Amino acid sequence: MFDQGPHVVLRRDGVCIIAKTPVDDMPQIEYWGRDFTVAGGSAEEALRQLDMMTLKVQTPREKPDAALRPSLLPQGAEAWAGRPGLECYRGTRPVFVRWTSVESFAEDVDDAGNARRLHVHAADSVNQVEFELTLALQPGGLAVVTSRVENVNMEDSEPLTINWLDATMPIPRRADHLTQFTGRWPLEKQPWTSGLPVGSVTRDCRHGKTSHESPWLFIASDGEPKFESGEVWACHLAWSGNQTYRLDNLPQHEPLLGAGELLGPGEIQLLPGSDYTTPQVCFSYSANGLDEMAQRFHVWLRSLPNHVKTDRPVTLNTWEAVYFNHDEATLMKLADTAASIGVERFVLDDGWFHLRRDDTKGLGDWIVDPEVWPNGLNALAAHVHNLGMQFGLWFEPEMINLDSNCAREHPDWILAAPEAVPYREDVSYRTQYVLDLANPDAYAHVHNQMAALIEELGIDYIKWDHNRDVTEPVHDGHYGLHAQTEACYHLFDQLKAEFPGLEIESCASGGGRTDAGILQHADRIWASDSNDPRDRVDIQRYTELIVPPEMIGAHIGPSPAHSTWRATDLSYRAAMSLEGCSGFEWNILECSPEELEQIKRFVSLVKELRGMLHTGSVKHADFKDPALRARGVVNADATHAVWVVATVTNLRNVLTERLCPAGIDESKTYSVRLRKEIGESRWGWNTPEWMAPAETSKGFVVSGALLKNVGLQIPPLWPMQAIVLDIRAL
Repeated sequence: MFDQGPHVVLRRDGVCIIAKTPVDDMPQIEYWGRDFTVAGGSAEEALRQLDMMTLKVQTPREKPDAALRPSLLPQGAEAWAGRPGLECYRGTRPVFVRWTSVESFAEDVDDAGNARRLHVHAADSVNQVEFELTLALQPGGLAVVTSRVENVNMEDSEPLTINWLDATMPIPRRADHLTQFTGRWPLEKQPWTSGLPVGSVTRDCRHGKTSHESPWLFIASDGEPKFESGEVWACHLAWSGNQTYRLDNLPQHEPLLGAGELLGPGEIQLLPGSDYTTPQVCFSYSANGLDEMAQRFHVWLRSLPNHVKTDRPVTLNTWEAVYFNHDEATLMKLADTAASIGVERFVLDDGWFHLRRDDTKGLGDWIVDPEVWPNGLNALAAHVHNLGMQFGLWFEPEMINLDSNCAREHPDWILAAPEAVPYREDVSYRTQYVLDLANPDAYAHVHNQMAALIEELGIDYIKWDHNRDVTEPVHDGHYGLHAQTEACYHLFDQLKAEFPGLEIESCASGGGRTDAGILQHADRIWASDSNDPRDRVDIQRYTELIVPPEMIGAHIGPSPAHSTWRATDLSYRAAMSLEGCSGFEWNILECSPEELEQIKRFVSLVKELRGMLHTGSVKHADFKDPALRARGVVNADATHAVWVVATVTNLRNVLTERLCPAGIDESKTYSVRLRKEIGESRWGWNTPEWMAPAETSKGFVVSGALLKNVGLQIPPLWPMQAIVLDIRAL
C-alpha cells in the first residue's frame, strides 16, 4: 500500500491501478493495466522511477497544457479541452468547480498490504460544492467508480442543478479501435467496430431504459478486438435509464473512456444540503481479449450477496405456447407434459389479468380476469406445485393501458408531459403508457396487488416485462426518469425481501433492459424475444460480455421461429439453449412422441452439466471462417469443459479449422465425447477420426498439450448445425 506519498496503488486479481495524488488536487491515473511486480528495491523507489519515466504534468498556473494527463474529474480549470466531468449551474450562472481542498486515501487493504479502493473527498469553498469519488477494484479486477456531489451552500436557496456527472479512465495511445453496440427488437447486442474516433465524442441513449440499441459497452482495443488475445479497455454504465457513453481523443491530452447517466432538463436540482450519487460506472481491462474482460464482470456479479446460487431451473414459459389464448384445461395439460420431460419451473405469461385478451387493455389492473379464469389461478398454481414445479407469473408493473380501471380511476398516475393530457394517442406505444412509480400511491397500488397474488398463489418467480420506451417522463412537474428507475429497483428489492426465495426475471421486449444495474436486483434477464438459434448464437455471445450465463434465459422455441420464420433442427436449437438458463418457449403439446423423448434427453443433459456451465469461465474461439462459432465453459481446475461448435451459414473452406479449447491444462490427459442428447447433427464430406470413438464411455483420449496447441479438426458442419463436446480430465 502506498498512501503516504504522492501515489495510491490498487491491486486485485491481475489488475493494477496507480493514481498520483497531489496535495489539494484531483488524482490522476498514471497506470491502469495488468498487474506486475518490481524485482528488488522498495515500492517507494519503484514509484520514484515511475515518475521519472512519465512526462511531468504542470499545474494550470504554470502552463496551458496542464491536462496532458486528465484527472479523475477533468475540468476546464485543469486546462482540459474535452467534455468536462461535471457540468452544473445555479440559476443562470454556470458553476466551474475549483477545488480548495482535496483528500485522497487508500481503503480496503488486504493481508498483503494491497489497497483495493481509492477514496477522494474534494471541496470548493467558493462555490460551496463538495465532491466524493470512490474507485474500487472489485473481485475479478473490475474497476467500479461511483461519484457524489453535494450542495453545501446553506445560505443560498437557489438549487445547484447538475447537467451531468461522468466517470472516466485514461487509455493509452496504442488503443486504436472502438467497439460499441446497437440493435433492435429482436436482434440485440450487435457490435460495430471502427477506428478510434477523433475528438470528444458522445453517444446518448434516450429510451428511458437501457434499450435494444444501447451502446452496451465502449471497448477500446489495440487492433480489432479478439476473444482470446489482445489488450482491451472497456467501459459499461450499470444503470437502467438514459445513458451517455463518451470518448475524448484529443491530440493534447491522454485519451479518456467514460460514461454517465443522461440526465433530463433540470432533473437533478440540489437544494441546500442535498446530494446526487451517480450510478456505478464499470471499467474492465484485459490483456487477453474479450473473454478476460467479460470474466471480470462475471466474477464481480457472482460475488454479490444476492447473486443466484442454486441450480437454475429448467423453465417452460407459455407465451409462444398459447399467447393470449388462456384456457385452464389446456394449461393444466401443458403443465403435465412439462413435468413429464423434467421441466422445473412453469411460467404463465401475458393474458391472465383483467380485460387482457390482447395487448390494448388491462395493464395496471393486476387482478385475475374472472371471465377467462372463473376459478382464479389457484387451481393452476396448485397443480403446478403438486407436479413438483415452481409457479411463475408475468407482470408489466411499470405500464398502464388507458382501457383499465387503474387509468380510469387515477389518470394522474400516468408518467407523461402535462400537455399530453388527456394523453394523446400519438404519444402511446403499443397502446400503453408508463405508470409513475415515483408517485407513492401508484407504487403502493402496484406493490399491493403484486404482493397479494404472490402470497395467495405461492408465486416462486416473476417474469417482469417493460415493453415501451419512456419518452416524456414528467413527475411532479420535473423530469422524472431517475426517480422512476430508482423506484423500479426498489420494487424489485422490496418484493424479494418480503418473499424470500422469490426470483424475478428482467425482460424488456427481450433484451431491452440488460445492464449491470438491473443485474444487481434481478435474478436473470431475457436476452431476446428471438428464439431463432441463428440469431441467438450471436446475441448470447455478446450479452455474455457482461452477463454470466446463469443469468441469461435461453429457451428452445418451435421451428420455424416466430420472430424470423426460419426453420432449424431441434439439435441446433438445443445447443444454443445449453449456453444459458435452458428452457422452452414452445407448445410442447404439439410435439410428436419422438420429439418429447428427444427434449427429455436434452433436459437430463442440462441437469447433468449445469453445475459447471453456470459457474465456470466462458471462452470463445477466434476463427477465421465467419461461418463458425465456438463457445465453451471450463471449470476452475481445468478438469471439465463443455464446448458448443456451430455454424451460422456455409463454411468458406473445404478444410475446416481446428478448435484449440482455451483453459485446457497441458499437463493433463482428457477424454472428448460428443453429446448426442441434443439430437442428431449433420455434416458433410468426411468425419474426423477423433469423433469415431464418441460412442465409447471414454470417448477420444488425448493429451492436454495436443488438445490445446494442435486442436481438434472440426467436422464440415452444414449451415446452422451444432455439436456439443464434453471434455473431461482423466
